[in-house]
Amino acid sequence: MAHARRYFEKALDNDASRASYALEQIQKLYAIERKSRERNVKPETRLRYRKLYAVPILTTLEVWLQEQTLQVLPKSGIGKAISYTLKLWAKLVAYTSDDRYEIDNNRIENTIRPLALGRKNYLFAGSHQAAQKAVMLYSFFGTCKINNVDPYTWLKDILERIPEHKANKLVELLPNNWTSSN
Repeated sequence: MAHARRYFEKALDNDASRASYALEQIQKLYAIERKSRERNVKPETRLRYRKLYAVPILTTLEVWLQEQTLQVLPKSGIGKAISYTLKLWAKLVAYTSDDRYEIDNNRIENTIRPLALGRKNYLFAGSHQAAQKAVMLYSFFGTCKINNVDPYTWLKDILERIPEHKANKLVELLPNNWTSSN
């Protein structure tokens, strides 16, 4: 949904009234999600909110988009926004039928952005082996982040402990299993 929203933001210069209407409807959908998060509701309650409040907005928006597609130039900014949104409609509304889905993929995109940026840097690691070691460290530090473990504290501790640790029990030192020796 965030990508569809961006298309309508770009179209504001082309057709402010249509783009503004679409953005207002999308904003209502995000407000529903925000309220669910703020209230910390259970997944099944969030799904019920979506069906009760978001589906009617989406149904009205889809009808409006189909009507507008006949009234705008396909290559105009608003035409591209409408076409893009309708082309992906089934995927955009899927979040209303499964509580595991989010309204957009911004959270995952923000999570993997460092890896995508790092990918360019791996080209200049010096060697294939050095790049593999860098990737391993990224994985360890990513696991630390997911498990709310301070990477510096974890790395310092395991580097001190690893020489004396049994090889068949190294899994205990992974960030998700790690307990400080202090």
